[in-house]
Amino acid sequence: MVADLSQIVKAYDVRGVVPDQWDESLAGLFGAAFAEVTGAAAVVVGHDMRPSSPGLSRAFARGAADRGADVIEIGLCSTDQLYYASGALNLPGAMFTASHNPAQYNGIKLCRAGAAPVGQDTGLTQIRELVERWLESGAAEPVDRPGTLSSRETLEDYAAHLRSLVDLTSIRPLKVVVDAGNGMGGHTVPSVFAGLPLTLVPMYFELDGTFPNHEANPLDPANLVDLQKRVPAEGADLGIAFDGDADRCFVVDENGDPVSPSAITALVAARELARHGGKGTVIHNLITSRTVPEVVKENGGAPVRTRVGHSFIKAEMARTGAIFGGEHSAHYYFKDFWNADTGMLAALHVLAALGGQDGPLSSLVAQYDRYAGSGEINSTVADQADRLAAIRSAYEGRADVTLDDLDGLTVAAADWWFNVRPSNTEPLLRLNAEAKDAATMARIRDEALAIIRA
Repeated sequence: MVADLSQIVKAYDVRGVVPDQWDESLAGLFGAAFAEVTGAAAVVVGHDMRPSSPGLSRAFARGAADRGADVIEIGLCSTDQLYYASGALNLPGAMFTASHNPAQYNGIKLCRAGAAPVGQDTGLTQIRELVERWLESGAAEPVDRPGTLSSRETLEDYAAHLRSLVDLTSIRPLKVVVDAGNGMGGHTVPSVFAGLPLTLVPMYFELDGTFPNHEANPLDPANLVDLQKRVPAEGADLGIAFDGDADRCFVVDENGDPVSPSAITALVAARELARHGGKGTVIHNLITSRTVPEVVKENGGAPVRTRVGHSFIKAEMARTGAIFGGEHSAHYYFKDFWNADTGMLAALHVLAALGGQDGPLSSLVAQYDRYAGSGEINSTVADQADRLAAIRSAYEGRADVTLDDLDGLTVAAADWWFNVRPSNTEPLLRLNAEAKDAATMARIRDEALAIIRA
């Protein structure tokens, strides 16, 4: 096929519709280019439960082997299980998944040895250019000594590693409902939770990349409804939802009410700081709640604010030696997990915190949920720069307000703030607002929206 790689090679991964935008022949070229750019003697490859994943993954593996790399195939896995394999084996890795996208999509998340991210500035551009060259002129001749393909089981080692990082042995018994959304959480949760004092109520654990029950995207409130109903109906202590590749986790309390990812970030940050003797750096992006840096400081840590996006978080994790990082999108990053993101480890921290005391989850997280937030509100605009300039004009010069340009435009006062960021791929502006109370938040939110949508 003749592919338009600009449509499928994104900032951090490869993603598109199969077979319309890419297929197994192109996956093979990506495998060859990955081996070439990394120069690795061996790589590890895994895939999710989408119908197209096994074929794409095997084609990639063969392409890498044709360039001389030995390929270890770990088969069905979550994205953080692939990161575990990359870290534990110290090998570059490729994960075939389109995360929460619909069934017709698939993609590749790439990393260097030790789960170090591969993005546009760290190898993905070179990989794309090599594939484009081969598409035009034909693939390079196979090397004299091609690599081998072998298989390896990593699920139990991955589960044991996670359990070694959070002590759950002495918690009180808990009942937990888990909605896997027919994604990879249905594969990993039984192994990770095995032997723990938990009564597990599984929802949609059948691996099915056509997502027959709901999209595996818990960031959309519509996809949490089943879990929110099931938790109180079961008399459970909490509910956990995973996205399609099970690298993000979302939590609902005993009443079925969603717990903000910022509150989870603050809770886990406090626990990780305690593990590290009350010292350490914690990364948070600029649209997480103000609660997060407050809790970090209260627990002896140093908060560092970053732009939105996992590449920025991981870069700051590496630069500062941070022990933990969290995002509003429910990605959680751990120093003890090669700075990579793992929703499963965050879920274990929540279970440990809840099971280590007698109160319900709603009471436990209340101390980490101090402000009223708007959530992310998207507006379609004709001219992003013009609307950002209009917001700047409306607020700059006010004595009670500060402005900064770390990522889009953030306008902040003593008891409120909002951020407006342009989408890189669509004509959208994204608004997030937070204030000390709901009334102030609503006022600030509506002021900003009026300017954005004028």
